[in-house]
Amino acid sequence: MLARIHTFSLVGIEALPVVAEVDVSGAAIPKTILVGLPEAAVRESTHRIERAMVNSGYVRPQDRVVINLAPAELPKQAASFDLPIALGVLAGSGQISSDRLGEYAVVGELALDGTMRPVKGVLSMAMAAARLKGVCGLVVPRANAPEAAVVEGLEVIAVDSLAQAVGFFGGNIEIDPEPCRIHELFDEHGGYDIDFADVRGQEMAKRAITIAAAGGHNLLMLGPPGSGKTMLAKRVPTILPQLTPDESVETTRIYSAVGRLKAGEPLMARRPFRSPHHTISNAGLVGGGSTPAPGEISLAHNGVLFLDELPEFNRQTLEVLRQPLEDGCVTISRALTSTTFPADFILIASLNPCPCGFRNDPRRECHCTVTQIERYTSKISGPLLDRIDLHIEVPAVAFKELASKQDGTSSGVMRDEVSRARELQTARFAKSATRTNAQMTSRQIRQACPLDEVCTNLLRQSINELGLSARAHDKVLRVARTIADLEQSETIRPEHLSEAVNYRMLDRNYFNK
Repeated sequence: MLARIHTFSLVGIEALPVVAEVDVSGAAIPKTILVGLPEAAVRESTHRIERAMVNSGYVRPQDRVVINLAPAELPKQAASFDLPIALGVLAGSGQISSDRLGEYAVVGELALDGTMRPVKGVLSMAMAAARLKGVCGLVVPRANAPEAAVVEGLEVIAVDSLAQAVGFFGGNIEIDPEPCRIHELFDEHGGYDIDFADVRGQEMAKRAITIAAAGGHNLLMLGPPGSGKTMLAKRVPTILPQLTPDESVETTRIYSAVGRLKAGEPLMARRPFRSPHHTISNAGLVGGGSTPAPGEISLAHNGVLFLDELPEFNRQTLEVLRQPLEDGCVTISRALTSTTFPADFILIASLNPCPCGFRNDPRRECHCTVTQIERYTSKISGPLLDRIDLHIEVPAVAFKELASKQDGTSSGVMRDEVSRARELQTARFAKSATRTNAQMTSRQIRQACPLDEVCTNLLRQSINELGLSARAHDKVLRVARTIADLEQSETIRPEHLSEAVNYRMLDRNYFNK
């Protein structure tokens, strides 16, 4: 007897439809054959499934069982095929009979006692199930149900065990679909425990951070140890606009695919903040592996990637950031497959002025030699600096500011400024895929950043004196447009352009002193 069950295979962060075909036929010697390019975790599933069936009170077929996972050319991995295969074996052996088997897709891992264990990538599978013709719902382990229920218009059936799943498909148990709680999740998990008001002083740095957040620009902070660079970076997500439902789903499916979702938080309601250690590998940063998996830049999608102590990172590791910073995505190619992961993030980097950290500090003496400083700064290449829009100095905080009882500029005030600037950008780019000024194409720059004669002369003089590249020229205009948006100005004025140029001077002046 032949049974067919709809399920899914996770490839990267995408879920591809798979049909588990199970044929149970009479044979002299019982044998189970699994075909369809199963990886080790799937090949071992036959032993788990047999014991789960027996321990749940069902009979292991004493026949020839052929299990085919179609399409045959797609490699199958992970243990999410346990439940669909088990239901297929029971249906093929006549132990259950139901029309529901064709109406619902099924995913889930089985324990030996028949209970369900959660699986990775359920959100992507639920999105794929919603697009699958003839399928009205998805049966998942209960721990995955809130995550799958994020997809509207799909019945999500949560089960605790194989026996409960069999009861549902056999019509003996009615299980209410899991409710969609998107808005509740945003209210519950959307807040922050940190605020820019906690940072004493550094108002100039906060100004630059406001510009970076308003336009989606990359930012580099240079300053001595203890000046507050890390505190500032960690608070950047608090002033970014709240994730939209679509952005939240985009980000959540990445975390779901790698099993990084927090317990009790099935939907990402806050913008991600990733701060990898400087010993990270190329694959850990941009993604990779024999089966491509997303890296830190994809985990920072729609959020912030913070690289603390930038020169301590391997130079080759930093160079692989160049293409994702331009394209907003990264493509990992292997012999058998090519996978593209989203990677649209704000890069914030920090570094000390020298190995000891006290170069040009009037209160501390620097003992670093010229050779040591050159070796320290040489890990940051010109092309990478070119891709960072804003370069600022973060000086040490004076005791007077540290001891002040007056709070500095708060996240709420900064967030209001950012929101007003983002609204102008949303209206400006309503008919294109561009969302922020940092993403403007060359054509959009010409349309959105017209300059009068005074501004043109100022930009020409700056380009000639600083030796800025064509890319830096465009980034100056993008930043100037953002500064103008923060002031609700329709045109770019000389003061906007002058401030934008000042944020490009660090890589030309400081490192060459």
